[in-house]
Amino acid sequence: MSKTKTAEFADTIAMPSFDVSKASDQFRAFAEKGVEQSKEAYSKLKTGAEEAQKTLETSFETARSVSSELSLKAIAALRTNAETGFAHLEALAGAKSLSEIVELQTAYLRKRVELTVEQAKDFQSVASKAAEDVTKPVKTAFEKALKEIKAA
Repeated sequence: MSKTKTAEFADTIAMPSFDVSKASDQFRAFAEKGVEQSKEAYSKLKTGAEEAQKTLETSFETARSVSSELSLKAIAALRTNAETGFAHLEALAGAKSLSEIVELQTAYLRKRVELTVEQAKDFQSVASKAAEDVTKPVKTAFEKALKEIKAA
């Protein structure tokens, strides 16, 4: 019998053969590359998390010490204000005339305003330094992360 056109056509076309060993080697190489990339990503993530933890610990420790400093400043201000108030009351109790009371009260109010301004400046300087000290580690870590991202 003679061959049909379809049979002749099938004889002329060579079907590609599938080599299982090459496919498994390629799959293995792909899997190994994926594992290596995963290990590298995990290492970077772990390093970043450790650095973030250290930064937060530093910030919290700084905040704790600054809060102690602010508390001590507040206690000192309260003590000074109480001592000034009691001294003023003693002076008023010893006053002999109304004009002396007015004079003592005027001097006391002037002194209180000056003291309040001075205390406010002290608190402001301590609070400014505190804010700077607390945010410095976070700012440094953020800048470092940005540099690493730009480098990558």
